[in-house]
Parts: sequence; structure tokens; C-alpha cells
Amino acid sequence: MQTGFRFNLTPVKEPLGFVKVVEWLTAVLAFGTCGGYTGRNVVSIICGGSSNETLSATFTYPFRLNQELLVESNNTLCNRTVPATHLVGDSSSSVEFFVAVAILAFLYSMMALLVYLGYMHVYRDSDFGPMFDFVLTAVFAFLWLVCSSAWARGLQTVKDATSTAGIESTLALCTDRDVRCEVTDYASMRSLNISVIFGFLNLILWVGNAWFVYKETRWHSQKVNAQQAAGRGPNPAPI
Repeated sequence: MQTGFRFNLTPVKEPLGFVKVVEWLTAVLAFGTCGGYTGRNVVSIICGGSSNETLSATFTYPFRLNQELLVESNNTLCNRTVPATHLVGDSSSSVEFFVAVAILAFLYSMMALLVYLGYMHVYRDSDFGPMFDFVLTAVFAFLWLVCSSAWARGLQTVKDATSTAGIESTLALCTDRDVRCEVTDYASMRSLNISVIFGFLNLILWVGNAWFVYKETRWHSQKVNAQQAAGRGPNPAPI
């Protein structure tokens, strides 16, 4: 069996290779839409009987909100001295897990495409290649389910912590009777929402791709051969 590199675009025209190209692209879009994000909500503090104040609630990837200052130390707001106050929450573990899975999926898709385009003759002539590909594809499908669900929950935590209700529960000043706090300008979280969508889209793609990879394994061929043999039935007895 020859094992040299043979460039062939035919696998990309088949579902097995074409889906891998789509997976490569959607993995890039998944981590590209949330990594490096910076947002800022403007909080208006309406002081009864005095001038109003404005704060900035800034949050950045990886969304360790409990390290983001909302009020600097001993700041004066509404004629009151307010201690240093941070936002509440930490979504770093979920978003970093999401980005890690997306990067690993990107790298594996690229490696698999290299094998499909140059070593498909070796891939299909061996049992190990398709079986290894199938197992890893199934693992990535599971990882996409877990990390997308976790990041969707983490994103909701970010939204809650930076909303009007979240600011009111974080900043003690907002509980005073003559003080009202309200987020008057929200940062766009469209790219973060899109990242969650791409996460679940990747889940669908990898689950679907698992079927096409499974068809390349000997498990599928053995099942097909067994079904064909059962369909033919027993040989007729000699007369």
C-alpha cells in the first residue's frame, strides 16, 4: 500500500469532506465572535434633590465581572461616600471552555481536511483512520453540547449582572429611598449572542458529520454485510 501524499479534491465534494470545511469555518466564527469582546453599559444615578451622576459598567472577555470596578474607592455619589464596588459574577470558566473547544475543533478540522485531501487512499484502506476519526467526531459533538450550554448560561449571567436590576442589587447606594439607578445605554451583545448560536450550530454539524464518518468505519460495513446476508436467507437445501 502506497502511503505518499496524493492531492485530491474529490473528498471535499462529498459530504464527509464538505461538512469538515463547514465545521472549520463555524469553529472560527464561534471563538471569533466572543474572544476579545469589550462592552460598556452606562448607568444613570438619579439623586433626589441634587445633581445626577453617571457610571460606566465595563466588562471584557473573559468576563471576570468580580474584577471589574463599577465605583472606584471612596467615590462621592449623590453627596454620599461610596466604597469601591465591583460587578458581581464570573463567567470566565464557561467562555474559556467554549473558546478552547472551538480552537481545538478548528485544529482538528484542519488536520482531518489535510488527511482527506492528501491521504484518503490510506484513510480508507485502514481500519484505524476511520474509527479514530469517528470517536473524535463523537467526542467533539459532546463537547460542543456541554460548552455551548455552559456559555449560554454564562452569557445570561453577564446580562443579568449588567442590567438595571443587577446594578441595583450590586450598588448599595441604589437602595436609598431618594436614589434611583438605571442602565440608560446598553452595550451591544449581538456578537456574544451569535457565538452561542454558532456553538449549537457546531453541535448539529458534528452530530451530522459523525454519521458520515461512521459510514467509513468497518462497524458500518460489517452491519451492512450482516443485513445483506440476513436478507438473502439460508441457502436452499440440495434435492
